[in-house]
Amino acid sequence: MAVADTTVVVIHVILHRINIMYFPPSFLFLTPVCIVNVVAYIVTVDCSVWFTVAFTFDRFVAICCQKLESKYCTEKTATVVIGAVFVLSCLRTVPFYYINEPEFIIDNIAWNCVPTADYLTSPLWEIFEWIDSIITPVLPMFLILLSNALTVRHIIVANRIRKGLRSNNENQNDLEMKNRRKSMVLLFTISANFIILWMTYLVHSVNWSVMNFYYTDKYFSSPIYIAQQVAFMLQLLSTCTNTCIYGLTQNKFREELKNGIKYLFTLNGKIC
Repeated sequence: MAVADTTVVVIHVILHRINIMYFPPSFLFLTPVCIVNVVAYIVTVDCSVWFTVAFTFDRFVAICCQKLESKYCTEKTATVVIGAVFVLSCLRTVPFYYINEPEFIIDNIAWNCVPTADYLTSPLWEIFEWIDSIITPVLPMFLILLSNALTVRHIIVANRIRKGLRSNNENQNDLEMKNRRKSMVLLFTISANFIILWMTYLVHSVNWSVMNFYYTDKYFSSPIYIAQQVAFMLQLLSTCTNTCIYGLTQNKFREELKNGIKYLFTLNGKIC
């Protein structure tokens, strides 16, 4: 999840948006590179979102399904899920290779990429965009909310039972209940963060179809265009906030991050 989030920032924010705004034309502006950049951005966003869904479901199984936990919450399962999400994301983006064409040609060299006229006018492509919006982010929103709601419900019921079996003094110093309350706050934070930051993008996708995706007037005079760009900004912000939230709240996450950093400076346990 952290790798996917970082890749989104590198591919789309640094190599695409910052590059277009602040750097002179380079090979990154060539049409084939531009198309690959667009597709890679969609793949990494999909992975970021669905890794968050998978991680949320993993927490649900670990907390609520004790019998399934030993079989599902394993390194092998995690590897299979990560691989499946990545492969499916790549397959889902195959149509995006065929929706772009060169924006202009100079000395027989194609530069930049823009949607074809067929993509902007065809009802089939509009249906495809609707399906795309359902896959990301409507369905992930629903699954994250459902998993977290069931997890919180289980924690509340378990806390009531535990509280009833213990005395008042034991309840006040119960570390298990404190950890469960922290888990509830974390789950609500993750759900609210994802939904709030994706909501503008969702509203824009529902109200304005693919025909209005690329605007000819891009000088901030169109409210719809401004809403679209704000939606993109919040969407990109969403790709990095989840990792930050987990990093700030989860000790094991921070330990793994420290181990990863240490690994960069060590070889077989010895400092290089």
